[in-house]
Parts: sequence; C-alpha cells; structure tokens
Amino acid sequence: MSNMLDANDKALLALLSANSRESTAELARKLELSRSTVKDRMQRLERQGVISGYTIRYNEDYASGQIRAQVMISYDPKLASQIVRQLRQLPAIKAVHAVNGIYDMIALVSADSTLDLDKTLDQIGTMDGIEKTVSSIILSTKFER
Repeated sequence: MSNMLDANDKALLALLSANSRESTAELARKLELSRSTVKDRMQRLERQGVISGYTIRYNEDYASGQIRAQVMISYDPKLASQIVRQLRQLPAIKAVHAVNGIYDMIALVSADSTLDLDKTLDQIGTMDGIEKTVSSIILSTKFER
C-alpha cells in the first residue's frame, strides 16, 4: 500500500505522527496545500486503512512515572488466538507483537507501580497455553517515533 502514497501523503503522515492533534489549517500551511486538499487526503487515507486511528503519546515526565516492561512470551500455537484475546483484555498491555525466534510474542506493558506490573505478569503467566515468559523492565526511552 505504501507504493500508492505520493510524497504529499507521506509528508502528511509524518506530520500526523509527530502531532496527530495539529489542525488541518496548520497541516495545510506546512504542506503548502489547501485545507480542503489536506482534509480530503486524510479522509482517503482513513478509508484506505492507512490511518486506522489517532492516539496520544505521553510526555517524558508522565511516562517516567509509569513502570514499563517488555514481556517475551512462548505459547502453545494451538491456543494463539485465545491468548491474544485474553491479553487484549488486560488494560496494562499496550501492544502485542508476533515475533520470530525463541519467543512467539512480545507484550509491552505499562503499569502505575511495580505491584501492578507484578499482578499483570502473574495474569499473563497463568493463562492457559502460556509456556514461558521473560520480562525486562524498560529503564528509559532514548527516542520514539
């Protein structure tokens, strides 16, 4: 799908990635396009599924108050869809990625305290089909896009 995007689409996506709340008028000014053109492009990118939603990124002060971890997970492949459904139900889990290698998935967890993190890790570890987990607490983020 990325080959269907022109330079203006890619520039628009880069601006939205940096600040998804930026006004259409400001985006238009930066892209040197009309506001209606920018609005039409955003709607087309949404219809095509290139943009599936808008989100927030926490500032470093707030994020530093969170305990974040990545959890590598090995599981019984027969129960993969059930495990993903159960992981989705845990609000502390912000993302789950399928990966290759020794582990099958990586879950990114964000909790208010080590106690909350521990509870989430226990919930993951006791799910049917989970064979092994290894967790690493994220100490800092050097950069994020």
